Amino acid sequence: MPYQRAVLSLEDARRAMERMLQEASKAPNRPVAIAICDDQGELVAFARMDKCAPLPLAISRKKAYTAARTRSDTKAFADRLKGMGRSTLDLGDPSLIGVQGGVAIVTADGTALGGIGVSGLAAEEDEAIAKIGLNAITSA
Repeated sequence: MPYQRAVLSLEDARRAMERMLQEASKAPNRPVAIAICDDQGELVAFARMDKCAPLPLAISRKKAYTAARTRSDTKAFADRLKGMGRSTLDLGDPSLIGVQGGVAIVTADGTALGGIGVSGLAAEEDEAIAKIGLNAITSA
């Protein structure tokens, strides 16, 4: 019997990306970058809106990676590190980032599927858009 486990499908990632871009496009003069990673932090989908600055591209990927690898939202991860008096540098992985705007994709039974990262707006706005994508995946 082959080993089987739940995985983040490309179809799920595309559906989430479409919904997040719909929301972000309501303010086209405030472009964002969006990354969706699998449970290992590998990129499944990526998009950037026209005229998005270069830095959000890298940050969105790091937020998605961090959410996927830590199995937690990036704000919660940052808060845990701060509470321990530590930073992401202490962990030895330069792709980890402790900034709000990344959400973990976890099924109802607790299976980690990946992470979504959004960057380009205020941290709270980034997270709100990421949660729209999360909802598109988990409510399907």
